[in-house]
Amino acid sequence: MSVFLFVTPTWDAEPWGKALQRVAPKLDIRVWPAVGKVEDITYAAAWLPPPDELKRFPNLKVIFSLGAGVDAILGDPTLPLSIPIVRVNDDDLTNRMSEYIVQHVLMHHRQQRRIDENQHNKIWDPFPQHAACAITVGIMGLGVLGADAARKLLMMGFNVVGWSRSLKHIEGVKSFAGASEFDAFLGETDILVSLLPATADTDGIINRALIKKLSRRGPFGAPILINAGRGRAQVEDDILACLDSGELYAATLDVFRKEPLPVTSRLWSHPRVTLTPHMAADSDPETICRYVYAQIERFERGETLVNLVDRLNGY
Repeated sequence: MSVFLFVTPTWDAEPWGKALQRVAPKLDIRVWPAVGKVEDITYAAAWLPPPDELKRFPNLKVIFSLGAGVDAILGDPTLPLSIPIVRVNDDDLTNRMSEYIVQHVLMHHRQQRRIDENQHNKIWDPFPQHAACAITVGIMGLGVLGADAARKLLMMGFNVVGWSRSLKHIEGVKSFAGASEFDAFLGETDILVSLLPATADTDGIINRALIKKLSRRGPFGAPILINAGRGRAQVEDDILACLDSGELYAATLDVFRKEPLPVTSRLWSHPRVTLTPHMAADSDPETICRYVYAQIERFERGETLVNLVDRLNGY
């Protein structure tokens, strides 16, 4: 019998174990740290696994990442190169991320924070607003999540441009690719959405130098940042400095370099920051477990796994 292990030290894995048991009642399911015999483990699903943990299982066949990011798994240098790693790439996760991106683009576009403040202060202020077509949203990272968000923003009437390592073709989206086209992409972007993976190339990419290259032609006179990708991509002191100076109009941040975000961080109280606790695209246990078990069935039939991680690229 195949034995499946959940390694999620920062999550309560019990709901995940129960969800997978409903999907696959014949599967032997264990929850870390109650591993049992290490040689029993054949499949594992992980989120922020402890260093050196996954190397302990000599018969491990596949590792599943329970989120869109895989940097915490790839960051373990002891991980055997022979074990394939699979990213979760389910329609439910994709839809949730697009909901978040559209929600926060609209929140900034329709100036919801100003409306909330006026209500709090009992101020009747029917200020003029602008059309969606007056704003260009630039998406960094045009993978499955970025492409879906781009299509939905187009439906709302926004201009959408995108940037990725290699050129992507999405109807209605002006696409840029590679280092040579990065500055041109930034120069057209009024609202920057980052969905980049965490790699050596993207570490600290959202810094003051990048922010200065963003468009100032939009209706707010300064750009807006939305980061729902990876916290390692942003330099938080630079973001705060740009907000204070007016180089950045506002920011929505779902991810941070250190999580939970320390209570001493000024991001908590900055009036132009909307902060969410890494929840843009929460993984639903039932949906993800169906996806994972379908992959296991494919693997055991000798078929190719879907959404394999490219270790060289880091995603």
